[in-house]
Amino acid sequence: MSPLPEDKRLRFVKQEERPSMSPQLARRVAIVGTFALAIFAILYFRLWFLQVLSSSQYAHAASVNFVRDVEIPAPRGQILDSSGQIMASSRRAYAVEISPPSLPVPITDQNLAHPPQEDALLYDRLAGVLGLPTKREPCPVNGHGLLHMSVIACRVVQGYVQLSYGEATVASDITSQQLWYISERQQSFPGVTVQQIYQRTYPFGDLASQVLGIVSRITGPETKDPFYKGVNPNDSVGQSGLEASYDRYLRGIDGAQKVKVDAFGNFVGVQSETAPTAGDNLKLTLNAKLEAVGQQALQQSIDTNYPANGGAFVAMDPTNGQIYAMGSLPTYNANVFTKPVPYSTYNSLFGPNSGDPQVNRAYQSAGPTGSAFKPITATAALESGAWGVNSVFDDTGQYCFSGQCRHNAGNAVDGSLDLVNAIKVSSDDFFYNLGVLTNSPAPNGGPLQKWARAYGIGQKSGVDLPDESSGTLPDAAWRSNRNELEAECDSATGPFKYTNGVTTGSKKLKGWHRSQTHPPGGCGIADGTDRPWSAGDNENLAVGQGDVQVTPLQLAVAYSALANDGTIVIPHIGADVQTADGFVLRSFNPAPKRHINIDPLYRETILAGLRAGASQPGGTSADVFGTFPEQVYGKTGTAQYNGQQDYAWYACFVPPSATSKPIVVVVTVEQGGFGAVGAAPVARQILSQWFFGSKGQYVPGSSQTL
Repeated sequence: MSPLPEDKRLRFVKQEERPSMSPQLARRVAIVGTFALAIFAILYFRLWFLQVLSSSQYAHAASVNFVRDVEIPAPRGQILDSSGQIMASSRRAYAVEISPPSLPVPITDQNLAHPPQEDALLYDRLAGVLGLPTKREPCPVNGHGLLHMSVIACRVVQGYVQLSYGEATVASDITSQQLWYISERQQSFPGVTVQQIYQRTYPFGDLASQVLGIVSRITGPETKDPFYKGVNPNDSVGQSGLEASYDRYLRGIDGAQKVKVDAFGNFVGVQSETAPTAGDNLKLTLNAKLEAVGQQALQQSIDTNYPANGGAFVAMDPTNGQIYAMGSLPTYNANVFTKPVPYSTYNSLFGPNSGDPQVNRAYQSAGPTGSAFKPITATAALESGAWGVNSVFDDTGQYCFSGQCRHNAGNAVDGSLDLVNAIKVSSDDFFYNLGVLTNSPAPNGGPLQKWARAYGIGQKSGVDLPDESSGTLPDAAWRSNRNELEAECDSATGPFKYTNGVTTGSKKLKGWHRSQTHPPGGCGIADGTDRPWSAGDNENLAVGQGDVQVTPLQLAVAYSALANDGTIVIPHIGADVQTADGFVLRSFNPAPKRHINIDPLYRETILAGLRAGASQPGGTSADVFGTFPEQVYGKTGTAQYNGQQDYAWYACFVPPSATSKPIVVVVTVEQGGFGAVGAAPVARQILSQWFFGSKGQYVPGSSQTL
């Protein structure tokens, strides 16, 4: 092999002698390597520390790393009477709640009637702590009939059916010992929580209970109602009375907590909190003292006049519709609903033989008024020209028309009567005649129906309370409609074709069956003869009898129009909404519904009759009000109703022209007998309290006119 040339050998030798790394580069590599080794060592040590030395610490941290959102309920606003007395308030308490989805065996539609054993054992264990019975009792469940289960199981199932994703309250206002026992043993009570609540209280007990209403857990349908938009499914809302009408002001805005709990649900700490906003206060036009006197007087009348068993009264300002007092008997203590009510207790208080104490008879119950209706008939007769202020009727003790004769109460013979004296002595024969003179076969009736409608009969007054009855003002169209309904019911057709045993409908729903037929008139809607409207119907209407249905509140509105010269006021109980320190946020003073133009002479004639009836010898309530210091204009009413003893009515007022404190009062006593005997004494005590601050003597009358 030939040797390399000299120049190439030199270059090769020089390349072999060149060092592999410069000192600077070696230093840099050493520094980087050392740094990398240090980082690796730190990471390795940290990993070893977390996995070995700190494992128990982080295991514990993991066990408490649960955050639960807890609602903080807002205290409901107070309800105050016109003087500022508290009629409803809220106090802090604790309630035991159960979440159906969180039970050992979650509730479903399939197992709700028979709680699984695990759930039943939980209920019994909780019942022992709360002091509730464990035996099976009747439990009414909507859509499932009457089940039999323990008290706690019943309340859970009822809550589930009402709102499947809500929590069921099984006890409220529990003791401190019960609170701590459950809270400290959460493992033993899965699905059970103790929540702070604000429990509604009613200091006056059974006074004005139907007016104030009740509060309870929101229902499934209500959660979809725009009126309750934004309300938590576990919140309580007003369900009746003023609690319902003014719920949006009273309810307030709930707060919230983010609470740390461990794996067993035990409280660890609070992460964050948003305070609740209390509801505003509602001030009323109601006078608590007047309310109490009215209720006491009404109860005395019921106790005195056997077999009287119920009644109502209304007292209000005839110039603006402010209601000073409204009562209904029988009543109930509103505090009974501030806690879950056992079925046995509910049934004893509100069952079939209770007399319907939750119904406010002052505006939800309607019936014939008897002769208290006669001022309306007088207005129609005068305004239509069917009768004159000086026209005279010869009352012989009976009135005959179309072969039918009617008689005054007790076959009384009143002789020659003008309108003033006919009202004073309450001659039925006189007003039977006016009924015939104002009769019309037109669908909407004649002058009597026209003026009755103008006064507000047969329509809701617009009072700020829920579920008002509109009553009934009969006419030819009404009669025809009743005949059609009776025919459909008798033949089991139309809206009466199918039934579930409780109600009827035109469609066959699940569990429904074909309705039974009835003989003509068998349903009781009409008499089954398909007869048209007649003059006899108008005769009955003219004296407040027959098919007319009027609430005490409607009659109070009508008499207010007589007192104030024709203004149809809108009755109301809410005066204003206030902050806790009394600042008025909103006032309520509804404008009148309308004004009816009554000829001044006609009005004065009717008023003269009402004044004579309450003050002059021979007047139907003169022995009750003849010596009363104020100018009372009043009319008795004695109504025949479904074969029972007569219902007593009395309507009266002291007008703005006679006092600076005008007031209208209407009283009805079911099966109370004659109006002067059963109802007028109650009205007298209400007026005595209003004007003199004392209810005075209970003075029953003796007049036995209808």
